[in-house]
Amino acid sequence: MQLTVCEPTAEAVVMEPPRAGGVLESSCGVGDSAASLDDVTVDGANESSEEESTGEREEEIGAHNEVNTSSTKTTEVPAEQTSNTQTVNAQRPNSLSVPAAAEPGLWTSQGDGMVKLRMGDTGLAAETPLTVNQMFTSAVERFGDYTALGWKEGEQQKTLNYRDYYQACRTAAKSFLKLGLQRYHGVGILGFNSTEWFIADIGAILAGGFAVGIYTTNSPEACQYVAENCKANIIVVENHKQLQKILQVEDKLPHLKAIIQYKDALKEKRPNLYTWADFMELGRDEPDAPLDAIISSQKPNQCCTLIYTSGTTGQPKGVMLSHDNLTWTALSTSRHVRLTEANQAQEVVVSYLPLSHIAAQMVDIWVTMRVGGATYFAQPDALKGSLVNTLKEVRPTAFMGVPRVWEKMQEKMKSVGAKSSTVRRKVAAWAKDVGLQTNLTKMNQNGAAGRTPISYHIAKKLVFKKVRKALGLDRCKKCYTGAAPITKDTLEFFLSLDVPLYELYGMSESTGPHTISLPDAFKLTSCGKEIPGCKTKLHNPDEEGNGEICFWGRHVFMGYLNMPEKTEEALDAEGWLHSGDLGKHDQNGFLFITGRIKELIITAGGENIPPVPIEDSVKEALPLISNAMLIGDKRKFLSMLLTVKCQVNADTGDPEDELAPEAVEFCRRLGSNATRVSEISGGRDRAVHTAVQEGINRVNEKATSNAQRIQKWIILDRDFSVGGGELGPTMKLKRPVVMKMYKEQIENFYRELPTPTTPDNPLPPK
Repeated sequence: MQLTVCEPTAEAVVMEPPRAGGVLESSCGVGDSAASLDDVTVDGANESSEEESTGEREEEIGAHNEVNTSSTKTTEVPAEQTSNTQTVNAQRPNSLSVPAAAEPGLWTSQGDGMVKLRMGDTGLAAETPLTVNQMFTSAVERFGDYTALGWKEGEQQKTLNYRDYYQACRTAAKSFLKLGLQRYHGVGILGFNSTEWFIADIGAILAGGFAVGIYTTNSPEACQYVAENCKANIIVVENHKQLQKILQVEDKLPHLKAIIQYKDALKEKRPNLYTWADFMELGRDEPDAPLDAIISSQKPNQCCTLIYTSGTTGQPKGVMLSHDNLTWTALSTSRHVRLTEANQAQEVVVSYLPLSHIAAQMVDIWVTMRVGGATYFAQPDALKGSLVNTLKEVRPTAFMGVPRVWEKMQEKMKSVGAKSSTVRRKVAAWAKDVGLQTNLTKMNQNGAAGRTPISYHIAKKLVFKKVRKALGLDRCKKCYTGAAPITKDTLEFFLSLDVPLYELYGMSESTGPHTISLPDAFKLTSCGKEIPGCKTKLHNPDEEGNGEICFWGRHVFMGYLNMPEKTEEALDAEGWLHSGDLGKHDQNGFLFITGRIKELIITAGGENIPPVPIEDSVKEALPLISNAMLIGDKRKFLSMLLTVKCQVNADTGDPEDELAPEAVEFCRRLGSNATRVSEISGGRDRAVHTAVQEGINRVNEKATSNAQRIQKWIILDRDFSVGGGELGPTMKLKRPVVMKMYKEQIENFYRELPTPTTPDNPLPPK
């Protein structure tokens, strides 16, 4: 790879002590002092007061130059930044050169390294950098007696306030040190969201280690890879099931010194295996001085957390996030979405998404801490059906759901609605029409105060309030969706019920959010505008303005642990993070995601086709369909794998053969008596097959070219799932995995003639 050599900058900027009037000016805690900022260097080239929004991504970055594009449209790089490089190319700048040893550069792949912060001169980008401890102690000073965490033990609700929460994290940190946690080594955490998860995470950071979430769905081998990669000294597991994964690979983990189980009684006693209570007891009477010395030596531009990507292509990468990545992104995000601090009105959130993912960590731990909010933990079976019960008990003020969560709610509500009386259905249909039109008008006015029709107020009283109460969202002012694409159909469904879903966008490498929609600034299918202090540029845009989305800001990660080459692929010579996503801006600056470079299908005829819009169109045309995946890369025509909506096993989360109520209803309208997936998959049911083909035909009629028409398809025997391997932890489609799993069906598409579309021959050839 050709590297652009970076000239040394004039001088490292030494941070001054937190200035009067700055954010969290009194934030230094025990052992912290302004001296901890002495070696923080900053890069002020890209100061910005613009607002940007967030999102996340888990897949490997690469293939930035694969898009057939012409000119380059970028936000102009300030002169101070470009002057640091010997060459600036019209195309994508070459990767960052290796930083000089004398001064931190914008990236590092070393666990003990430091980076230059992308500071600005004004606005939030200029705020004084903070360590995690400084942000936490500031929260304790301001919100010490407010509830920080809440959970259920049986039927009893327990809480922990900020003061006790912080002390518990310090105790855990001292316990980790006593067990032999070394500086810049990992503490792996393998389990469902809980108070212990949070305390282990922050305790690891305070003790100078890395907090490392491990997906609960990981195999023993996948757990081994992460633990080995981060040199984990300690692994914290939820229960016996997760413990067994670690014990299977324990002899292959040379750095491992102890394992802690935080739920259930130990089924066996082993050396260096501790219960949570025993673990916390280890550090309870330990002196404070050693921990305080470590805390005071920490700097905002050093790594404290590792987020491992899902590894859909190759091994997972350890995304290194600094203290400043976490604390600054929490500040910018909370300001952007206008969260209120606890002494005004406390924000309440429900923690249920995987904490090994940056979206859940940023919302549940860091943003909430920044404003003194309360985080309540859902039950481990939240995604199998109990989440709504928790929402109704907690009544959050803000709620983040991945698209599949919103889709499941939509399906359930449609199923219940179908069983209502005729009068109720008519009232609901009228209210939804009023809700959609009123909210679309409000959206098009960009939140400007306008006259709300009387019909809206009636619909709100009759329908909307009851829907929100039934979902546990009656206090929720902000409902978010992110981590994967969501269909327009689902967005419009909730908008019609007066529950606007605000899309956000970002990736693990941007500490979560980059753009977020707001109540007075949102557009359907847009993921909003940048959070304050961040910038977006579109690299190599085509004639329609679609280019690769690139990020700049203090939320940009440090680098991939021990992977300098991968880091160079992600960050260009000027320090911009290349997302691998395609997008464009409208005339008002709203960002729209139009595809993903690596997902882009390039047919044998050379046509570039983004699959998601076509897949979404099929799902909208056919309520029966759960998942759709377009095939056609280097092929002569497009084909598609389809799955149908089915019941999900409440214990395992695996798809079952029994059709979901919505799917059964779809079949009945066609005159089909099918009640199982196996009765309709592979073209077994004529009526369903014909209806699906008609739906595909309707989608094909809207295709922009013949190359974008679906010519063959098949309904698979089972739906995609996390357990099956087709979906990632946030329900994102793992395309390379699906391609391998269904290789035989895909090859059959291209051996046979296209699926017949004539009514007299509705069945596919055998």
